[in-house]
Formats: sequence, structure tokens, C-alpha cells
Amino acid sequence: MKVLIIDDDKLVSSSLQIILESNEEITVCATGNSGEEAILLYNEHKPDVLLMDIRMGALNGIQAGREILKSDSNAKILFLTTFSDNEYISEALSIGAKGYILKQNYESIAPSIIAVYNGQNVFGDEIIGKINCSIKPKNDFDYEKYDITEREQAIIKLVADGLSNKEISSQLYLSEGTVRNYLSDILEKTGCRDRTQLAIFYYKNISE
Repeated sequence: MKVLIIDDDKLVSSSLQIILESNEEITVCATGNSGEEAILLYNEHKPDVLLMDIRMGALNGIQAGREILKSDSNAKILFLTTFSDNEYISEALSIGAKGYILKQNYESIAPSIIAVYNGQNVFGDEIIGKINCSIKPKNDFDYEKYDITEREQAIIKLVADGLSNKEISSQLYLSEGTVRNYLSDILEKTGCRDRTQLAIFYYKNISE
């Protein structure tokens, strides 16, 4: 798979390239050091996964990611973050990013990229905790407005907890196919694009 690396610290981007190219499944197609370069290089190389820092210069990672997703809604963006990025987490995930990984955990970067390439969303317990703490739920949330059933509520919560369809099917004693059908209906009802946006929807509206 082709991976584009964007980080305003050239040493970090070089280090990431070395780390990723030690994995046989990954080819780094280009590196860049700004949000502007992210957009240009993404359009030029069409990578399978964009690994991008958030805190950059005039155009940060979220702004660049938003522009990229406008032109390619299927773009798979995986953000690099630090523990101090609380203010960006909900916004980044809500635009359709496929997840967050921490710069400190270098050993998790390649597996996370592969997971995103395979259609999974990646954000660890630290990030889930930050989402939960930084987004205050609305006390007057009305399930009926979205026509969300009790079964669908349970599935939404399990998705927000990071469970896969297989894990959800095991917990709720449903087949994986049935879970997929429920999830498709839930995404349509809530207007969410994917599981990540559904997790944000949960923490904004339902979590207590």
C-alpha cells in the first residue's frame, strides 16, 4: 500500500519513513511538511493512507484533511497526535478521519496504518477517554427524532466503545450480517458517514 507522510518536523517525517519502510506491506510514496503540501501531494500520489500531523503552520492537519475529504470522500486519513491535542480530537474525527495514533507509540504506527487500509478505525483508549471527556452530551436527546430503536441504541454504544461487528454480534447474540444491516440503518438514520462519526454522535448526544 502507498502511504503519504505529512509532518512539519522534517526529522519526524524522516524517522516515520524509515520505520514504515521496514514493513514489507508499506511503501512511502512521498513526505511533506505542511497542510498545503498535504493537499498537493495527496492529489498527485493518491495514497492509500495519509498519515498526517495535526499541529502545523498556517494550514493545520484538520484543515488540510477537510479539503482533501471534500475532493475525495474515500480518503483514509490517520492523524498523528500528542496528549495535548484535546481541542482537536472531536473536530478531527467528525470530519471523517479514520483515527488517531500517538507519536510516542512508534511501534503501533505501522499496524494502525494497515488496519486503516483494511477498513478499520483506529483510536486507542486514551483517545476514547479524551473524546468522552471533551464532548458534553445533550441532556434532552430525543431518540424518536432519529427513529432509533433500543436495539440500535445498544449497537451505537458498542460501536462507540470500539467493538467490531464480530464482537457486537457476540455480545448481542446476533449474526454479523444482522449487525451490519443494523449498522447500515443506523448510519442512514443519524446521517453519519462511518463508525468514527457514529462514535462522535454517541458522545455528543447520548453518552451520560
